[in-house]
Amino acid sequence: MTRTPISIQFVFEILGAAIGFVLTVPLSLAMVSAQTEAVLPTWASLTVQLLVGAALWFAAAIARLRPGVALSISWAAAFVQLSTAQVPSIANIAIFAVLFATAAWGSRRLVWIGGASAVLGGIIAGGYFGVLSSGSMIQDAFTTVRVFTVGGIFMITGVFGLLLCWGAGLLWRLVLQSRRNREAQVRAEAVAIAEQERVRIARDMHDVVAHSLAVVIAQADGARYAAATDPEAATTALATIAQTSRAALSDVRMLLTQLRHQQGEGPQPTLADLEQLFAQVRNAGMEPRVTIDPLPPGEPPASIQLAVYRILQEALTNAIRHGSGDVDVTISWMPHHVDLHVRNSTATESATPAVGGHGLIGMRERAQLVGGNLSTEQVHGEFHVRARLPIGGAA
Repeated sequence: MTRTPISIQFVFEILGAAIGFVLTVPLSLAMVSAQTEAVLPTWASLTVQLLVGAALWFAAAIARLRPGVALSISWAAAFVQLSTAQVPSIANIAIFAVLFATAAWGSRRLVWIGGASAVLGGIIAGGYFGVLSSGSMIQDAFTTVRVFTVGGIFMITGVFGLLLCWGAGLLWRLVLQSRRNREAQVRAEAVAIAEQERVRIARDMHDVVAHSLAVVIAQADGARYAAATDPEAATTALATIAQTSRAALSDVRMLLTQLRHQQGEGPQPTLADLEQLFAQVRNAGMEPRVTIDPLPPGEPPASIQLAVYRILQEALTNAIRHGSGDVDVTISWMPHHVDLHVRNSTATESATPAVGGHGLIGMRERAQLVGGNLSTEQVHGEFHVRARLPIGGAA
């Protein structure tokens, strides 16, 4: 398990352990001094209690950073305390902090070792306190039943207290794990959002560049053939090339600005821009026959308008690049959906857009993003693009 580096939190843990040592160890020494019957001389008992208290609070101080070492020190201190028959020490409350840290920050194996230590330590401590009590508290009414009864009560109390601290540490461990999972989820969502934004910008970049270059190429070919016979037509074609290139450059700059600063999507094409799109196709030497029936029942959502524009843009770009000059566009606005159909003639089968091309994939993604679907097919020398996009009720 990853260790937490030394920080201000560790300084506070050292100070807390020092305060605990100052408050509890003198009381423990006072209890030893008042003891009338002891196995060791008073000075030896005082020395043992001082060393045990120091060891326990040192274990509490390093418990978060080294829970395994802290648990080992606690067991060693408890063994010394029991083997020398010392009276219960107030400094032993440091063991609760060690068990909490073992469950909260220890490894998986150490968590269960801490739980077993809580049970075993409670049983041993309860039995030890029971033996001490049988020699002092109830020596006048000494019976086997009462010895076991008192010992059992101490055992249950000890196990319950130690397990309670261990369980609190386990609960805190779950809280920390939940926080880490949430942070990881937030980071993953941020990465996913950034990836979606990059895909969207890449899709828009493809739409803009592919369409503009198709128009430029068509105009350049026309100008080359017309230069010798019709200089005026060549001049018009060059003007169209310049206009299309400037518009494409402006769109590309806008997309790159979004990519650098991620300040929103910026202005996006709407239905009002379709006429300009059709004009660019006409300038490329292709006359699209556009049918809109029925008309939109109101103002469609912006996402639908953008999807319609981009799908038509890509379909017309494919018609310019692969078609033979004949293209029909049909747009049908229904109350709950819009149907798009683009048909263009192809000279040969090889003129069909590549099935795995980015253009066809981009059109399908556009439709899927708004909950619609798109299909393409090649039938008898004609390429068809059909899409249905849901729009809900009329705006």
